[in-house]
Amino acid sequence: MKQSTGGVAVEGRHIIKNFRIGNTPTKVLKDISLQVMQGEFVSIMGPSGSGKSTLLYILGGLDTPTSGHVLLNGTDISRFGDEKMSRIRRQKIGFVFQFYNLIPNLNVEENIMLPLLLDGKKMGGYRKQLEQILEIVGLSDRRRHTPRELSGGQQQRVAIARALIGNPEILFADEPTGNLDSKTGAEIMTLLREINRTSGQTIIMVTHSPEAAQSSSRVIHVQDGVIS
Repeated sequence: MKQSTGGVAVEGRHIIKNFRIGNTPTKVLKDISLQVMQGEFVSIMGPSGSGKSTLLYILGGLDTPTSGHVLLNGTDISRFGDEKMSRIRRQKIGFVFQFYNLIPNLNVEENIMLPLLLDGKKMGGYRKQLEQILEIVGLSDRRRHTPRELSGGQQQRVAIARALIGNPEILFADEPTGNLDSKTGAEIMTLLREINRTSGQTIIMVTHSPEAAQSSSRVIHVQDGVIS
């Protein structure tokens, strides 16, 4: 788990993103600049269509800006090719989504370890870390269960553990409570806040929920493609 060192974790410089819908160009992000420091827990909020998820995906390397730059720990990743960007995502970035995207026929442990397998890592060196992460997310007694044997909240805990197993520099979360009832969503936010507080894990989260955003240390509001 990451400990913060106080530098800039990720920076966006003059990010512009245009989409073309039919023949109509649409400017989704309009010259956005921001910095997130190591160890911060930042929420990005805004109405539907404001560009908040697009901004998250660009900062996390899942999308590229039309113009502008994204610096991950000082390295400009915005023009990396697919192969290099894929490696950066596997080794330096964790992602959690609204839908858990677990493999149905793999158990909890196997789902958590999957990114390491895909990266060609030897599992033996990660057993201790797996035990620690299972303990953190409260699933030590569910390690042999498959996703269909878990509740929605437990499945999201598996997804969080999977995102953390590679020891990412930044954890990105896109509406992590969006598919959960309010009580379970609050439990997931307590877990994320605890991970940030105890290990200094940098977290950037998109949410429409003011309750979820209260868990973060700073809120960035995006409206009509700009930071408001």
